[in-house]
Amino acid sequence: MTLTVEAPPLQFKLTPRIVAAVAHEEGLVLEAYKDSVGVWTWALGVAETGGHNVRQYIDKPSTVEAAVAASIDIMRRKYLPAVQRAFDGHRMKEHEIAAALSFHWNTGAIGKASWVKAWRDGDIAAARTGYLAWNKPASIIGRRRRDAALFFDAVWPSLLVPVYPVRKPSYTPNTGKAQLVDILPVAEQIMGGA
Repeated sequence: MTLTVEAPPLQFKLTPRIVAAVAHEEGLVLEAYKDSVGVWTWALGVAETGGHNVRQYIDKPSTVEAAVAASIDIMRRKYLPAVQRAFDGHRMKEHEIAAALSFHWNTGAIGKASWVKAWRDGDIAAARTGYLAWNKPASIIGRRRRDAALFFDAVWPSLLVPVYPVRKPSYTPNTGKAQLVDILPVAEQIMGGA
């Protein structure tokens, strides 16, 4: 009699470096702001539609630690599991997980993106083309290229994170006044090390 032992599912690990890579692309806002469609948002793009009380940060900036901790919590609970399901059964390196998580955090579409299937099937050229095809609006093209370079070529972006103040009375991020901050030590402290 032959026993078949199933391998345990591969577990994708969220690392401080992955968090910093996503944060580099998202930017960090310590006050509540309205996103491009008017939804109250905070931190690394944590929207109130996800159940967080982001309005508590209207005109009351949070700490970097609180904003990063809330973002890590959502990445762990909602976004990383979706990335893991999309790549089920495939081993992925840290840089691939980082870029896939950044893509999903930005689009919410990791489960339906054709580039994922192409990559799983080993068609890397089609996967890269498909990844870069997610280029609307035009302002996202730079991010998509950086994320593709991370996923396919292991080229990590700067891990410094732009921290944006909020422009008032519109309550929108003032992208022209960003300060670059190294959140890696904060993420390491929250996550218990590297």
